[in-house]
Amino acid sequence: MRYCVIMCGGVGSRFWPASRQHRPKQFLDFMGTGRTLLQMTYDRILPLVDPERIIVMTNADYAGVVSEQLPEVRPENILLEPARRNTAPCIAWAARHIAALDPDASMVVMPSDHLITRERVFLDALSRGFEFVEENCALLTLGIKPSRPETGYGYIQIGDASDAAGISRVKTFTEKPDLELAKVFLSTGEFIWNSGVFLWSARSVLAGLSEHAPEIALRFDAPDGVFGTPAEADYIAREFPACPAISIDYALMEKAGNVFVEPVDPGWSDLGTWSALHELSPKSRQGNVTHRCSVMAHDTSGSIFYEANPDKIIVVNGLKDYVVADTADVLLICPLGCEQQIKQYVNDVSHTLGEKYL
Repeated sequence: MRYCVIMCGGVGSRFWPASRQHRPKQFLDFMGTGRTLLQMTYDRILPLVDPERIIVMTNADYAGVVSEQLPEVRPENILLEPARRNTAPCIAWAARHIAALDPDASMVVMPSDHLITRERVFLDALSRGFEFVEENCALLTLGIKPSRPETGYGYIQIGDASDAAGISRVKTFTEKPDLELAKVFLSTGEFIWNSGVFLWSARSVLAGLSEHAPEIALRFDAPDGVFGTPAEADYIAREFPACPAISIDYALMEKAGNVFVEPVDPGWSDLGTWSALHELSPKSRQGNVTHRCSVMAHDTSGSIFYEANPDKIIVVNGLKDYVVADTADVLLICPLGCEQQIKQYVNDVSHTLGEKYL
């Protein structure tokens, strides 16, 4: 059987102040569709995976909002992490849970806060990916064909093709490069973006973690009768917080020898920054974007405006390539080019004024 694991525990701090700890960006309707990013992710996978085999991994703090936004998901399919430990422990738990239900299962793992505009292309890629990992002991990631020298994404160097569908071995992984190196990557044609979407069998990923990340795998080495039963929650409450906080890329993908990549162009964005939202949104003739608000803009271009109070009017003059994001208790005004510093702004505000602004 095929399963889907939706990872839904991030805080989305680069979208502050719209994205907050109590309701991060995956629970917001950033695209104005009437569906949040989490709900859009759930809707997207339904043509390939039955609803009863969709697993949502989230922080215990978000149990209520996940149930509220995805009432179709059975309570036993919402797995609540007792601590934030990045993606490797999250995926290890999900794979162990699924393997207890179906030892022969294959699974796709995807974040809850990405945007896909060409969904048919994406689903076709996942179908090919499922077939590949069901026939091979392989760890597969989707790679996104780059459109620009982006410094905010990880890169994958493509190796030799493995099959006619264009699935290739991975040569190297590179974390977020500087601009000059990103330009070199783009010019060679050998590098693609790392999407953070993975496919494998439950057996393959558990075997890989046992070999390359035993400090994680051992935490989920419970006796039979724990995973997939009411005893699982207590076991996880004891063992999960002791896991190291590490990504699946560092823990497994950059170490294993059976890692493959499937290049695809599905209109993907990790929607990680205000710039990404600006790029993907409809714009005025001056290149401005408005979300949930009315704006009277004079001599202003290339900017994005977000207002939590839809009755408020924003009046601006003389802005070029700015983000203006207003919520009930925080107003952010900064150049779009400086948005990678927003995490630092959040830390500064928290340190000076307290955690209520996080």
